[in-house]
Amino acid sequence: MIDALLALVERHPKWGMPKLFKRLRHQGKVWNKKRVERVYNMLKLNLRRKGKRLVPTRTSKPLSAPSKHNDSWSMDFMSDALNYGHRFRTLNVLDDYNRQAIAIEADISLTAERVIRVLERVIAWRGKPKQIRVDNGPEFTSSAQEN
Repeated sequence: MIDALLALVERHPKWGMPKLFKRLRHQGKVWNKKRVERVYNMLKLNLRRKGKRLVPTRTSKPLSAPSKHNDSWSMDFMSDALNYGHRFRTLNVLDDYNRQAIAIEADISLTAERVIRVLERVIAWRGKPKQIRVDNGPEFTSSAQEN
């Protein structure tokens, strides 16, 4: 059993226990699963499990009420569907001082480049804010950069 298992692992190092056991069965070996698994573990062939990708820790700051325009903006994505099932997303940019919607961009798909263009357009019109609040959603973790 050890030789057969090691030969399979040598040919297919990425295969785990279930796939190796299935292949052994196809080769006509009649060993039961618990025995094969015990030998598999004894030989320390267990594959390392990938852990979750960690998001860098961010220091949370207390929420403060902005005292004037352009102190703080908030950005977030929303999604909805039309009557016939077609889905769309919107990018909303709000001024936190008076909750005014500075920009709303709607489309089927909003790429990182498009988000950058919207922000550049709004900054050219209103000026740069002191801070922009966003959630930790996957939409804001792109590696795209402005020109």
